[in-house]
Amino acid sequence: MNVERIVPVLTVTDLAEAIREHTRVLGLQVVMDNGWVAFMSDGAGHQLGLITADATAPVNPDVSVFVDDIAEAYAAAASAGVEIVHPLTTEEWGVTRFFYRDASGRVVNVGTHT
Repeated sequence: MNVERIVPVLTVTDLAEAIREHTRVLGLQVVMDNGWVAFMSDGAGHQLGLITADATAPVNPDVSVFVDDIAEAYAAAASAGVEIVHPLTTEEWGVTRFFYRDASGRVVNVGTHT
């Protein structure tokens, strides 16, 4: 399994305002906006995620890690004995993902585009 990218995800109360701020301050542009989650980029591959409340998971992730083999990542998480807080799921927006909670309590969204 290879990690393809790692994106911090900030929980925000007003997605539209957060997008405006990060556009004005950092020059980031929206590359995906589902209404409750958006990802912004500088065009060079650096990204920032913004989320109000996850549409299908019980908690918001703190970071998204995209991998090339989601089944292998899920098996590694299960083998490591970490708490899986959102099961391996193929989402309607074209991502297969799961969440685990690390020892410090941070929630990691591990996904791949399907």
